[in-house]
Amino acid sequence: MRAILFAAVIAGSMLTGGVVHSQEPPTPGVSPRIDAIRKSGELRVGVLANLPWLVENTSGSGEAWAGPAWTLAKEYAKLLNVKLTPVLVSHETKVPVLAANQVDLTLSPLAETPERSQVVDFVIYSNTSVCMFGLASNQKFANAKSVDDLNNPDVTIAYFTGGGEEGWVKERFPKAKLRAVAGSGAAPIEEIMARRADAAPSNRVPLVGIQKKVKGLAVLPKENNCQDSTEKAAPVGLAVHKGQDAYLVWLRAVANRLEGQLKADEMRVIEML
Repeated sequence: MRAILFAAVIAGSMLTGGVVHSQEPPTPGVSPRIDAIRKSGELRVGVLANLPWLVENTSGSGEAWAGPAWTLAKEYAKLLNVKLTPVLVSHETKVPVLAANQVDLTLSPLAETPERSQVVDFVIYSNTSVCMFGLASNQKFANAKSVDDLNNPDVTIAYFTGGGEEGWVKERFPKAKLRAVAGSGAAPIEEIMARRADAAPSNRVPLVGIQKKVKGLAVLPKENNCQDSTEKAAPVGLAVHKGQDAYLVWLRAVANRLEGQLKADEMRVIEML
């Protein structure tokens, strides 16, 4: 399945790549990091799969990575005229490798947090956020025009105990009836289908796949199928070690120029999940 998804992402990227205008990197002497990358002949990027932004090819043939993060990394390497070298990292090492100078940037997508921002700088190109979903046939959910309307004593909201949305649900919906359930996964779908709850939260990314498997669901916010939600939003991007201003400015400028292509790559992956 992962190999099929990867092949489709690559094909889609080729169709929408188009002509990319250059964003010249700083001249020699301006950025020590870029000078070092040019001298070594390679751009070292820390990689750890994180869909929909970075997809690993497990088929054993073809390019090893795909997705918007990889599209961005390839553009950096092309503009620097160097080889793109992926360096495998883990959840524990993807930030420390920057200070240890084992990579030039951590490509594995990271959510920007105040704690991380103290030690790294971010190049933001996406975000993660939460959607609310329920049965379209449930009038309590269907009558809600916005997420705010779910903060109602007549509405029951289910969430996983210990899940990432637990604290947010309690803060966001103080007036609603809250139903904590044991479990794991993308969202407490069973509670919605059994009508034990009127609404439940889900990260916006897996929600698209949930809608394909479970028919009859509605989402909030409604616009763009909730993919532009700002609920519990956190910026997502790549990270570099602090104190590299010229390097950072250039990385961000290239990412801004490719914004449309990166969003298209992301949506293509999401639609295939």
